[in-house]
Amino acid sequence: MSTHDSTRERISRDYAAAIKQGGSCCGDKAVAPTVAALAGYSAEDVAGLPGDILASSFGCGNPLAFSEVAPGETVLDLGSGAGLDLILAARKVGPTGRVIGVDMTEAMLEAARANIAAAGLTNVELRKGLVEALPVADASVDWVISNCVINLSPEKERVFAEIARVLRPGGRLRVSDIVAEDLPAALRENAQVRSACLGGAISEPEYCAGLRAAGLVDVEVPERLVYEASQLADMVCELGEEGAPATGCGCGCEGGGGLDRKAAGRVAEALAGKVWSARFSARKPE
Repeated sequence: MSTHDSTRERISRDYAAAIKQGGSCCGDKAVAPTVAALAGYSAEDVAGLPGDILASSFGCGNPLAFSEVAPGETVLDLGSGAGLDLILAARKVGPTGRVIGVDMTEAMLEAARANIAAAGLTNVELRKGLVEALPVADASVDWVISNCVINLSPEKERVFAEIARVLRPGGRLRVSDIVAEDLPAALRENAQVRSACLGGAISEPEYCAGLRAAGLVDVEVPERLVYEASQLADMVCELGEEGAPATGCGCGCEGGGGLDRKAAGRVAEALAGKVWSARFSARKPE
């Protein structure tokens, strides 16, 4: 197994454990609506969503915020997880449109199937696959969206190339993701911190350059949310512990072990202002 495949397997295992335990990026189901608002989801967006889907969301933003997705269009969600953004996209494209979700983790696909069925949607299709090798035809989608997923990929240049391949000429990208500057090597090399959407994060300029190198144009970052030290502490609180399933923000911070809260706080203070959620937009040339 290659190093990249091993990384993907670990991430998939961590997220499967998290979804089965009811974990989420906000940890506590009771605070899910607050976290949704922080990520840019309006009360209208989250109204009528099935079950505990908000508490099973691992996103860092709302990639569909302020988008111009229109009825009848086709939307592709990379790393579609439990289906929150799939449902919101399906509402936008309507019965004449289509939404495709791709995820590599069967437990996530199972959760999405249940949520889509509970929402009564018939215009959503789920496909198991890698974001580096999308099971999607060339030039077949109008929109590519993704929510805190591409940072997890060990081969981001392949992801960017795949996005350009599947978009129709004139098709657009809206992605929310974690970016970071000057992360210590200990964080980048820690498997659980990578699963927490931090260890694999690249800088905003690198991200934009990757999209442009894939052939996309009009690359912009219209919105940013810089993380406070308290939020970063949740991401790194398990630094050094191996083998524990992911919960909370993907790193298992509900569980103990690794760095304690005080040590995690010191690391987080050093990272404050260097990690943020960015919403990227781009377009494939006509």
